Amino acid sequence: MYDYIIIGCGLFGATFANKAKENGKKCLIIDSRNHIAGNCYTEDKEGINIHKYGPHIFHTNNDEIWNYVNKFTKFNNYVNRPKVNFKNKIFSFPINLFTLYQLWGVNTPDLAKNKLEEAKVKIKKPNNLEEWILSQVGEEIYYTFIYGYTKKQWGTEPKELPSFIIKRLPIRLNFDDNYFFDKYQGIPIGGYTKMINNMLEGIDIILNENYFDRRDYWDRKAKNIVFTGKIDEFYNYKHGKLEYRSLKFETERIEIKDYQGNAIINYTEQNVPYTRIIEHKHFEFGDQDYTYITKEYPDNWEEYKTPYYPINNDKNNNVYNKYKTLNKKNNIIFGGRLAEYKYYDMHQIIGSAINKFNKLK
Repeated sequence: MYDYIIIGCGLFGATFANKAKENGKKCLIIDSRNHIAGNCYTEDKEGINIHKYGPHIFHTNNDEIWNYVNKFTKFNNYVNRPKVNFKNKIFSFPINLFTLYQLWGVNTPDLAKNKLEEAKVKIKKPNNLEEWILSQVGEEIYYTFIYGYTKKQWGTEPKELPSFIIKRLPIRLNFDDNYFFDKYQGIPIGGYTKMINNMLEGIDIILNENYFDRRDYWDRKAKNIVFTGKIDEFYNYKHGKLEYRSLKFETERIEIKDYQGNAIINYTEQNVPYTRIIEHKHFEFGDQDYTYITKEYPDNWEEYKTPYYPINNDKNNNVYNKYKTLNKKNNIIFGGRLAEYKYYDMHQIIGSAINKFNKLK
């Protein structure tokens, strides 16, 4: 008999299992995939770690979380500085003083501030993503950097989306092009799979096993259940199905040393079907004579596809809240993007898993 059976071997499940083991608890993890690490999984291809489910850059301001992950791996000093390709012109991104210089020729913070004020669309109470970003940067920046990318990513007009989706995007009046504000940032040397494998040392793991195929059997294996999958599926879709966005990836080896000169370049035109190209070797400063790139395509989600992004509009949030109230048992713990129907960064998932375990002690 286990103390915890954990459904899902992603970052939440691995962190929870590690903390439980540290505290003398016996854990079993099962996962329907054929590998550990969930969407953080990296695959070593000829010395280049491929981010199989999209790029993951670890960043945090939290000393405790940073010290925690550094117990399992060493991080390099990679800083996320994506670029934007719009109509074959390359722009600095996120929006900063150099971006505004490229667009408008302004070269001081004051000139940039004044130009932005002129460009802003006067909207007293922005009610959606489109209105909010127009009220911050105006039409030219919106249609160059935001509109096409957002429509592709979410499969709908930006005016149909809540504004919180875009509020994570920095807008700076200096030349700082670091995407994140956090004091700690980097990529695990050797990849995320190696890091999570170290977290799971001494923990029982069964892969290629779908919990729902033998649910009663697995429930009898432990006193407590930690569930990181889709919460609506856990409750047999009692209140209906939640909606997600999915992704498709096309990865290829190219026989040149450097394909695009950067780890991530976003393609913001609506008529370019992918949202970004990832060149994986740049995450770990590889110097191989060949390279691997991945084109990332947004995709409508269906049952047989991987859910990546919860669609947190009012309709779906209302459905999720109905599911959330169903958990009356102290021995069922929900965690992660799918179980909590919430967009989490990696450091937030780790923090959530640690906090949820600590509350049980």
